[in-house]
Amino acid sequence: MQTVFIDPPGVAAPAGLYSHVARLDMAGGTLLFVSGQVALDAEGRLVGRGDVAAQAEQVFANLKAILEANDASFRDVLKMNTYIVDMTQLAAVRAVRARYFGDHRPASTAVGVTRLAQEEFLIEIEVVAALAARRPRRARPVATARSAMPRRRAGRARRRA
Repeated sequence: MQTVFIDPPGVAAPAGLYSHVARLDMAGGTLLFVSGQVALDAEGRLVGRGDVAAQAEQVFANLKAILEANDASFRDVLKMNTYIVDMTQLAAVRAVRARYFGDHRPASTAVGVTRLAQEEFLIEIEVVAALAARRPRRARPVATARSAMPRRRAGRARRRA
C-alpha cells in the first residue's frame, strides 16, 4: 500500500498547505480523495463572480481534470460533498452536475454554509473515487507527487492504532 499526494496539471496550484489529491494505491485498486474544488481556473483566476452556475461549471471542470489525471472519471466517484453559500441555488448546481455525471448517482451530501475560504467562492465540491486494479499503464506526468510513506517490503504490514 502506498499513498501519494498529487497536484495535477490543469488546475490551479493549491493556495494552502494541502494537495489536490491523496491517492492510495492498494493491491485491489486505488482510492482517490480529492480536496474541495472551487471556481479557480488553471491560472488561479476566479470564474463566474457572483454566478453559482458558472462557478459550478468551473468546479466540475477542475474535478474532471483531476480525475482524468488519475485515469479516473465521474463514473468512478463514490461520494461527493457539496458546500454552497446559497441553498436556493442548488438546482442550478444540480443541472451542471447532471451534465458531468449523467445517470451515475454516487452517495452525496449538500451543505449550506455561511462562507467559504474566500468571500467570492459560492460553491466548493470534494469527491472520493475508487478504481479497480488495472494493468499498469505508462505514468502520466504530474506537477508534483509526494509519497506519504516509504515503500515497504512485501509481507511487512504496518498497523495504525
